[in-house]
Amino acid sequence: MYANVRDDLQKTLDEIKEAGLFKPERVISTPQSASVSVPSGDVLNFCANNYLGLADHPDVIAAAKDALDRWGYGMASVRFICGTQDVHKELEGRLSAFLGQEDTILYSSCFDANGGVFETLLDAQDAVISDALNHASIIDGIRLSKAARFRYANRDMADLEAKLKEASGARRRLIVTDGVFSMDGYIAPLQEICDLADRYDAMVMVDDSHAVGFTGPGGAGTPALHGVSDRVDIITGTLGKALGGASGGYVAARAEIVALLRQRSRPYLFSNSLAPVIAAASLKVLDLLESAGDLREKLAANTLLFRTKMTEAGFEILPGEHPIAPVMIGDAAEAARMAELLLERGVYVIGFSYPVVPMGAARIRVQLSAAHSTEDIEKTVAAFIDARASMKG
Repeated sequence: MYANVRDDLQKTLDEIKEAGLFKPERVISTPQSASVSVPSGDVLNFCANNYLGLADHPDVIAAAKDALDRWGYGMASVRFICGTQDVHKELEGRLSAFLGQEDTILYSSCFDANGGVFETLLDAQDAVISDALNHASIIDGIRLSKAARFRYANRDMADLEAKLKEASGARRRLIVTDGVFSMDGYIAPLQEICDLADRYDAMVMVDDSHAVGFTGPGGAGTPALHGVSDRVDIITGTLGKALGGASGGYVAARAEIVALLRQRSRPYLFSNSLAPVIAAASLKVLDLLESAGDLREKLAANTLLFRTKMTEAGFEILPGEHPIAPVMIGDAAEAARMAELLLERGVYVIGFSYPVVPMGAARIRVQLSAAHSTEDIEKTVAAFIDARASMKG
């Protein structure tokens, strides 16, 4: 039987390669940092979600080493059996206070967190209204629910209002949006979303994975940026980006929502507990965030410098102030080729193409970090210019 399946799978793989959509995995032989080593040598790293440069911070590494001695390697259990240590409860409490929410529940990833919310809170009597560019984990989570599904155009408040009117007969209405859209760097208009939610009696959920740690007052994310932390009912996020870069996710929300998730959320009930070493290191990250104003300022300065110099050089970058800076290419094969040319010039970036982004909207998604120097950014802009010349030549 598998012989026939194998031929079909190989045909699909060949088609992906021919379309320029194949995604190779490069092997890194050093810790995650502003520069890393790959088989071709040392390169500047402009494609990690290491926004504050904490992935290799010595205090975070020391906290992780200490945690191994104190808490052990793993729990070998789920939370409700024998997988809860006080380090898990401490982290949940700290995240709740940091994000301005009543309670928090930890997951093994934000993908699992988003996968565990909708099915638990919504059924066939309810409706979920989702931004068209929401992360794949939100889309998959919604599919697990029996709720009616509505999709509004990205950040289009007129379309959101129209969908809320369509969903007016539902028992519960939940608006869900990314706080920052990961392929574009656009920030959701949460003030307007919350206003519509109040008008149409809806709840609001925000996946803030690409914001928490460096966006808004104290790095508390897009709800804090827009002054609506008390009006957002559910915040999901990750420990795997600005907050240390390892793994793990969370839902910070109203107390009753978190309580029900602990009882009914399948990714929580049937997945091993977050490794205690990650929980402990994440607590250290939260300590560091209390005095990380200089890192946030450096990240903002690096972002402005890169966006300005690339625009002056004639590249098309989607507008915004977020450290996700998409350099638009269009053709998938050209984006992949440019990424290879940049690697040859000592800059590690990735070309993003369909299905990660819409067909015909391929791009190099550059991600700035507080760990980058001005020289790093200037070298990267020069590499883009040289790679573009090589492709035209």
